[in-house]
Amino acid sequence: MPSSAPIAHTPPIAPDDSAVILARMLHLHPKVIDLSLERMTRLLEKLGNPHMNLPPTIHVAGTNGKGSTVAFMRAILEAAGYRAHAYISPHLQRFHERIRLAGQLISEAELCACLLECERVNAGDAITFFEITTVAAFVAFARTPADILLLEVGMGGRLDTTNIIPRAAVTVITPVDMDHQQFLGETLAEIAGEKAGIIKPATPVIVSQQKPEAEAAIEAQAARLGAPMLMHGQDWMSYSEHGRLIFQYADGLLDLPMPGLAGLHQIGNAGTAIAAVLALPDFKIGNDVIAAGLRSVEWPGRLQRLGPGPLLAALPGGAELWLDGAHNPAASTVLASSLAEMEDRHPLPLYLICGMLTSKDAQGFFAAFNGLARGIFTIAIPDASTSMTAEDLADAAGKAGLNARAASTLMQALNDIASESAVPPRVVICGSLYLAGYVLDGNVA
Repeated sequence: MPSSAPIAHTPPIAPDDSAVILARMLHLHPKVIDLSLERMTRLLEKLGNPHMNLPPTIHVAGTNGKGSTVAFMRAILEAAGYRAHAYISPHLQRFHERIRLAGQLISEAELCACLLECERVNAGDAITFFEITTVAAFVAFARTPADILLLEVGMGGRLDTTNIIPRAAVTVITPVDMDHQQFLGETLAEIAGEKAGIIKPATPVIVSQQKPEAEAAIEAQAARLGAPMLMHGQDWMSYSEHGRLIFQYADGLLDLPMPGLAGLHQIGNAGTAIAAVLALPDFKIGNDVIAAGLRSVEWPGRLQRLGPGPLLAALPGGAELWLDGAHNPAASTVLASSLAEMEDRHPLPLYLICGMLTSKDAQGFFAAFNGLARGIFTIAIPDASTSMTAEDLADAAGKAGLNARAASTLMQALNDIASESAVPPRVVICGSLYLAGYVLDGNVA
């Protein structure tokens, strides 16, 4: 833990030492998650309240689809020539991915400067890693000119660190489902109520397709605050037709190219993003700009097809290798639907390689693949202290009715699939964004 002495009295940190600073920040609070806004308020006040000096903000909460929706919004806004800040979590490979300043990932020098300033001003007080790094992001956002900030909630909404912002131009609630029950509530209505805590008075809220219990909770919060709600299926909708994405809303119908991200679920995420940017006051977003954004969007680790490399080389010629960060039952249902659609178009035997954290509902996750996946290979996520063991994860898959076995490494799992499958398989690595980051880092163990 850092001392309470001013940072200037300590040995200087090299400009490329953000990893060292971040490692220190992991020890400022005994808990990884401690939902509260009190510590944020204290530190932000000491720093001059940078969160009060942000550009117009789109605040995004939900269980699944937040990151993809932010990616679509950013692509559309940048295609229109706007400078967009963005804040996401977690990162896949480098912490810098969490903070994008006016379209560019934060530089190492700027990240170090903001982290060190927050560390110095915090003076060793208890604060969680996510809280102090979010404060650092707000410092960076306030000091770099931009036209808009795309702000993704970390967990929940009402007490999430990002909900310290006093106002938003638009709020967004992506699909809500069961996840993080130990923090957000045991029922879907309770969880949705927490997510809806980001809704601001008289501020438009864009709501993706929801289950009835979640929709009712969100609608109730919007009504209490007088926030106009634009609901999927009532005020707008997006769907595919003849290989095109159709967005229908009060002003008419947009005939657009299909999204640049794979998976049927991305049609809904793209629709949510379109509805959100069109709800922005004083922003000019034309149809051609929306089309350009849909084509150019990039979002690694979300049903991403992996190209040539050591992992694909371990499989027979003609095999497909995919990577997806799905890690809860709702996300696995969406992933399974996309894989079933792939199977209809181009049948290949499906195998999953899965690693998950102990906090996740593994049996519920695997249930979606019953009757679809030929086999499951489970691994422990390397360098993740809260990873399930490969054996426990295989047991959970077996309880869900799937043929599962534990593998010692990712490469062993690929080799076993290559030996077992008589024809080129379709292999999907999934179960955790931490596992996705490990794969994208080029690790092959």
